[in-house]
Amino acid sequence: MAPPVEIVLDEPTRQLCDAVTLGRQDPVRLAILAPGGYGKSAVLDHLEQGCLRAGTPVARFRPPHAEPALVLVDDAHELTGPESAELLRIAADDRFGLVIAARPAPRPAGLNEVLGRLRGQLVLRPLDQSRIGKLAGGVPPRLTEFVRTQTGGVPGFARDLLRTLDRTGEPTVPPAALTSFQHELDRADEDVLQVLLAAEIGAGGNAGLLAGLLESSAQRVGEVVEVARATGMLGQDGALLPIAGAALRALVPADRRRTVFGRLARLQLDRGGQVLPFVRPLLGSVHGRAQHGNSDTTTATVFAAAAQEATANDPALAARLYDAAVAAGLPPTEIGAKRAEAAARAGDLDSALRLADEVIAAADAPARAEGAMVAGAALAHRGQLARSAQLFRWSGTNLSSVFATIGLLGTGRLDDARQQFEHPPANEPPTLLAGAMSAAAQGLLESVSGSPTMALSTLASSAEMLEPVGRSVLMPDSPAALGALVALHNGELAIAETLLERAIAAESGGRVLTARHRLLLAWVAMVRGDAETASSRLAAAGSELTPRDWLFAVALRVGLARRASDVAGLRRIWGQAREAVIRHPVDLFTFLPFGEFAIAAARLGERDRLAPHLRQARELALSLGDPPLWTTALHWSGLHAAITAERPEEAREEAAALAAGSGPYPEALAAAATCWLRVVGGEIDRDEVEAAARGLHDAGLWWDGARLAGQAAIRTPDRKAMVVLLETARMLQGGHVQAPRAEEAAADPAGAPRLSERELQVAELVVAGMTYKQVGDRLFISAKTVEHHMARMRQRLGAANRSELLTRLRTLVLPD
Repeated sequence: MAPPVEIVLDEPTRQLCDAVTLGRQDPVRLAILAPGGYGKSAVLDHLEQGCLRAGTPVARFRPPHAEPALVLVDDAHELTGPESAELLRIAADDRFGLVIAARPAPRPAGLNEVLGRLRGQLVLRPLDQSRIGKLAGGVPPRLTEFVRTQTGGVPGFARDLLRTLDRTGEPTVPPAALTSFQHELDRADEDVLQVLLAAEIGAGGNAGLLAGLLESSAQRVGEVVEVARATGMLGQDGALLPIAGAALRALVPADRRRTVFGRLARLQLDRGGQVLPFVRPLLGSVHGRAQHGNSDTTTATVFAAAAQEATANDPALAARLYDAAVAAGLPPTEIGAKRAEAAARAGDLDSALRLADEVIAAADAPARAEGAMVAGAALAHRGQLARSAQLFRWSGTNLSSVFATIGLLGTGRLDDARQQFEHPPANEPPTLLAGAMSAAAQGLLESVSGSPTMALSTLASSAEMLEPVGRSVLMPDSPAALGALVALHNGELAIAETLLERAIAAESGGRVLTARHRLLLAWVAMVRGDAETASSRLAAAGSELTPRDWLFAVALRVGLARRASDVAGLRRIWGQAREAVIRHPVDLFTFLPFGEFAIAAARLGERDRLAPHLRQARELALSLGDPPLWTTALHWSGLHAAITAERPEEAREEAAALAAGSGPYPEALAAAATCWLRVVGGEIDRDEVEAAARGLHDAGLWWDGARLAGQAAIRTPDRKAMVVLLETARMLQGGHVQAPRAEEAAADPAGAPRLSERELQVAELVVAGMTYKQVGDRLFISAKTVEHHMARMRQRLGAANRSELLTRLRTLVLPD
């Protein structure tokens, strides 16, 4: 590749240079005033070469000058007294042409007098993307745009970056591109360097801060800023160019940078301004000093102020800043509650609980109530609702009283919850947060003793009310999550989905509640039978989960494995399920995962292990008066656990309990429970099954509805009923393809051989999950005959193995 062209002139500059070299501008009196890096020296070289080619007398400025010629002067701002006098003599002699290149600042007095005798100025402009491309000799647009963004189009900086840039991978600024800045930084005086460092953190345009930093007058500050601009390292808007910032970080010693940033931070703190931008570069430096016994209360105060600014948007950074404040000498109890809150909002519940406990235990701590609030929220995320409620009650604020109400209700203490809600401890301002959480507590109380519809409406309003402020608040739970749980327990899946999606978009509860919202969204998809979406949402929740979230995540894996009839997978997951159950006590808001565990335990022969927890759930529900909205899910999962464990009497008790509920959702489940018991007992009424299955589908339980129809299909001896029920099952899972009628033979869409009616019957039952013996019993043939049918179908369909045969059969008998 050819080396980069050293200079690319724009058209006006090129035309003016041509006129000068050809003698059309006689006598020439031009100034080239531009910051460093803009190519002043390159333009003088271009003029010199052009004059030599045209035969125009030309000379570089070296005193004394005798013969008249076009005199080219570079770096005129650096000339000494005698040199300035000689230049002024030449400027006064009309026989000499003169082109002077200089930075806009500093401007010695003698240079001002010389410039006053000139007649014009040659303006050098930053390179645009097209001229950068020419300078590079041709590179992809993405690279020229990268160079323009990094250098601001300053020609010298662009040239150096292009020379060292790796043009094959992702563009980055290589260290070699920064070496040319070393000379500029070495000759910059202390004040100029301090202005450049201030510009690195966005303070270069703050005259008041710079005056304090330089300990100078406003006039002196203005002069220093102009000299800093003349280095070319500042863009036209006064901001530091990205490549210049990289050079400062690489070439200026770290302790020198920290000194400037620390002074700026203290000045900004005294002025009452935001200090976070000034403090970020100091992180990590204070710990080393603290280890040597040094402390700095001013620096510590600055770190604490920066941490408070960072808490809303970056709690992890806030936690680090609070740690730095303590390391710098701030007493831990003075900021303990805020430090604990930042840790909790960043997801570090262990640190949050430790720090909050230190504050609560210290009698002289100034924020013990706030510490109790943090500890209560952290414990709720860990599934310890009883202890959480205790801390909230001790905290003694209106908001903590509302949180306590939710915790008391979740642990079955209905009377205490009502008392707490109706008699708040203090008369405090009705903030948006307090109002939203109060409405959430009211909605939960309504869910236990009032109308489910009203409860859901109140919770939805609460979630919407919280959206403007919820992102920066530490909460034990969100109105959206609580509303989604109520909606799931009432079959209102669309409402649950909307609540959760809005909460995720608004970041309600911040990072610590995002996983909870995603997991509940996954639960909605699982209940609908959409395993792919459920798995995707489960994965999006991440792996760093609180104990409460982990309980739901494991229950989701259990539920998905059960719905896929993956017994091997279920066994693999069951170890995690047992651990989750041990780590998380039962509360009102965990009935759904414990219900999933109950069915899986029955499938795996582990009912005894789970029995104490299920008994605790029933006792909790009883203490709340067996509210139908919450107990319906318990009885529904209990029904299926009993059926799976072949406990018919127990199953009938669960069905009877479901029948005691009122409202569309409990009634749909009660009808389905009665129907399911009849199906299991071999009493299959096609119309009843279809009605019950569609009722489940309408209630949001799409997978359960399809499963009821499918189970009835494989148990009925009526061939026509079987086909109709299989079709119903497929339709309820979202399929739209009609199943083949019993009297018709099936054909592969790709033209495979047709199956006989008997082969079709065998295929449908095998695909439905029945063993050869079960198929034989159903069709009154031997298991061996079933095996012969399967072998013939495998041969006729050209399947290489049993797995491929089952895949082909599914295509034939379950086209969707």
